[in-house]
Amino acid sequence: MGNLIWLIIMIPSSLLFTCIGIYAWMRKKPMWYWAGDTVPEDEITDVCAYNRANGIMWLCFSLPLWIGTIIGAYHSIILGANIILADSTVGLVLMMITYTFIRKKYKKI
Repeated sequence: MGNLIWLIIMIPSSLLFTCIGIYAWMRKKPMWYWAGDTVPEDEITDVCAYNRANGIMWLCFSLPLWIGTIIGAYHSIILGANIILADSTVGLVLMMITYTFIRKKYKKI
């Protein structure tokens, strides 16, 4: 029963971040990162490459969530939760740093 609840919670959560990555990758206008913020098209040198980098960033963030989901369901829920906790803390900080580099790389000077 615990594994079923784990999967009911974690699959949609992991899928959400995967979908954000795919959406960012396919988007025609520049993808934003911060809530309530937009990125003007005239600030970005290559919108397609910028969005692809954003999409990869989000997909990389979702990968440990999927790994934690699978490990939590089929091996150890404690280990799965620790993987997700690490991704939600360290991974989030790394994501903020990565986005800063992406924004600097594609920003017009």
